[in-house]
Amino acid sequence: MLGDKLKNYLHLHLLVFIAGFTAILGKLITIKAIPLVWFRMLIAGILMFAFIKISKIKLKISLKTFFKFAIAGIVVALHWITFFGAIDVSNVSITLVMFSTGAFFASFIEPIVYKRKIVWYEIIFGIIVIVGVSIILNTEFKYINGILLGVSSAFLSALFSVLNGKFVESHNASTISFYEFICGVAFISIYLAFAADGFMKENFFVLETNDWIYIFILASICTAYAFIASTYIMRYISPYTVVLTYNLEIIYGIILALILFPIDEKMSPGFYYGSLLVVATVLANGILKNRRKRKSGDGIDIS
Repeated sequence: MLGDKLKNYLHLHLLVFIAGFTAILGKLITIKAIPLVWFRMLIAGILMFAFIKISKIKLKISLKTFFKFAIAGIVVALHWITFFGAIDVSNVSITLVMFSTGAFFASFIEPIVYKRKIVWYEIIFGIIVIVGVSIILNTEFKYINGILLGVSSAFLSALFSVLNGKFVESHNASTISFYEFICGVAFISIYLAFAADGFMKENFFVLETNDWIYIFILASICTAYAFIASTYIMRYISPYTVVLTYNLEIIYGIILALILFPIDEKMSPGFYYGSLLVVATVLANGILKNRRKRKSGDGIDIS
């Protein structure tokens, strides 16, 4: 029994490592963010469709539900575009730290969607995160565009997570993702149909071999597999533990970036001070949230 539990924990950390590696792939792939996300969502959608058919999961939904999933698909498409765009104009370290602020956007979005009061410590933590980001901004102002895109990506990620949290209450997670992927592809396709560097570009589908390999890894392992596996792992490990462990994505990603891109990823001491403040606050927020839920009777297991 202990062996199975350890196996699940190791699997969870593998998924977190994969999440951190997503940013590395964004750095390695040479095409721009918008076509990159189009290829990612298209391939991931095809793979998810294959999984749904093999698993015999029903795809039938109402038109009203489809439009809800379509909105979420557009949100996640914009999230990924701004995420990879941030990497393009700054680096992996800046993008990941800014992305971690999503937990605090969620703290203010959740009360609106779920109609609950804002908790006092979430406001304090939000202020601390702003201080941390300000420290980074003051010491790394040359990356202002990356910081703004990273924060935008974090907001969109938080919005997407809250929307999906409502959807999974009454729909299969794989079905939700499939429709979100194809709607995201359709949304980006409309832009690419008219953009000068879109489908009309002569070599749009002509990519370097390495780009094809990296994009397939991104769509298959980092998107389709990671989603299915994370859903599976939550049957055996509490959602709280999963969410808290995923905060290590920032650390794994930055360490990988420093190893692979030592020159581009070398930052000033102020960046690391600000990053430490942001990451520590995100972890503290997760711990306090769990304690609050346990006291209210939700009884989330942290083992």
